[in-house]
Order: sequence, then C-alpha cells, then structure tokens
Amino acid sequence: MHREITGFSNPLIKRVRSLREKKHRKREKKFIAEGLRILTEAREAGYIPEILFIDQDNSHPLTDLIISAVEEGGGDIIKTNSDIISKITGKDNAQMAVGIFADIDTDIGEIDRDSANIWMAVQDMRDPGNLGTMMRTGDAVGSGGLFLIDDCTDPFSVEAVRASMGALFTQKIVRCSWTEFITWLRSGNGQLVGTSLNTDHDYQNVTYSVPAFVLTGNEARGLPENYEKACDILTKIPMMGKADSLNAAISNAVICYEILNQHRRK
Repeated sequence: MHREITGFSNPLIKRVRSLREKKHRKREKKFIAEGLRILTEAREAGYIPEILFIDQDNSHPLTDLIISAVEEGGGDIIKTNSDIISKITGKDNAQMAVGIFADIDTDIGEIDRDSANIWMAVQDMRDPGNLGTMMRTGDAVGSGGLFLIDDCTDPFSVEAVRASMGALFTQKIVRCSWTEFITWLRSGNGQLVGTSLNTDHDYQNVTYSVPAFVLTGNEARGLPENYEKACDILTKIPMMGKADSLNAAISNAVICYEILNQHRRK
C-alpha cells in the first residue's frame, strides 16, 4: 500500500519515532534501520521492512528495488520528505529511505554451531557502537552470529543498527543468560576463547579449533572471574605502548582474524 505523509503530528510518525527508545522497541518488537546501503543488505539477506519511508524528493535505482520487495511482501510504503525522516531517525542529514523491521532474534536452540568456524559472544557490553562494529567484524570473518550474554546493550537500537552497516542482517543474534549460553555450548563441540589481560597466552601462539567462540567482556571491567575460568583458553594481544588494552571491538576483530587466518593457511 502506498500513501503520503508530510505532517509531524501523524500518529504513525509518532509511533515509529518512539522506536528510538528501548521500551517501545520491546513493546512493539520492531526496530528502525536507515539508509539505502543497510536496507539493501537487509533485502539481499532476505529481510524486508514492514513499513518503508522514502524521501519523495530524491530517487535512486536501489530505492526502486527495495520498493518492489516491500510491495511483494505486502508492506506499507510511505512517501514523505527529509524533515520527517530526520524526525524518525534523530539525524540532521536524513537518509533517502528508512525501514521498520520486526525483531530478528534467534533462539539459542535454533543455532547450528557447525554452520560456521567462528562465533562471537559478548558479556555485558554497553556501547552500541562497539556492538555494531562487532557485527561488521562477524560478517567480514564469516562468523555465524553473535551471542549477547547477560545485560548487553540493545542490538536493535538506532545506534547499533547504524554502526553495523547492515551486518545485523547477516548475523544470527542470540540474547541469553550466561547459564543458558554455557549449558548450550557444553552440550556439543566448540572451543571457548576468552579475551583477557589475566593470561600469558599471546593470541598468535594459540591453536584454535573450530567452531571457536570468541568471548569478550564489558568494555571497562572485562570478563568476570568465573566466566574466565569457564573458558578453554584465555588470550591477550601484546601491547607495545603505554595503553594496557585495545577497544573491545578492535580486540575482538584482531583475534577473530587470527582464527580465520589459521584455518585459511590450512
């Protein structure tokens, strides 16, 4: 269905704009994704927005493909302007298109651990930018997905989705407790690799088996002691300067690429 909305007071605009807040995303079980690149990644991964807002003053060949996909999926297409799109996303430099998607959480019981050599897990991660960056890393290294353990930031926040650059749609996202995760992991094969300063194991001197699950802790505190003890191996990245550690998302990327390269060489 096609329609036009140009008024800020329209009830749909207010409802969609509310999805920028976690409590409303949780209630509606929907989230916002903005920009042609991210919407194209979603379409290519098989995810189509339920509602598509497009800037009627701009056009692009990719917009036509997304519109066709939404039409085929029975979704709503809203023609509007850049001011309304900015109102929805909270960004001054409005994108040409914004999609409203249903949550794409995956239950831990649905995960096939042998479908990928690398999986990522984070515990109590608070920064949506870090989380989005880790999703991009996961896509780059061919990770199967990301386990969000305990009280992590919302992967469907506008900031996390934006930082993922579309990788949110290529990675399976599992939200679970530590007990759920470790019980599931130990029910099958898999090496749990913890990132920690409390070890002498250089990340390049470790032999990684697959599937490998790279576990990263909170940005400020790292992993709790009992979580570290549950790992098969703890690794750290040598620091040659005054800094004692790298950003959590960067550390995760370095270790994931080491695992990838070890198995590429084989």
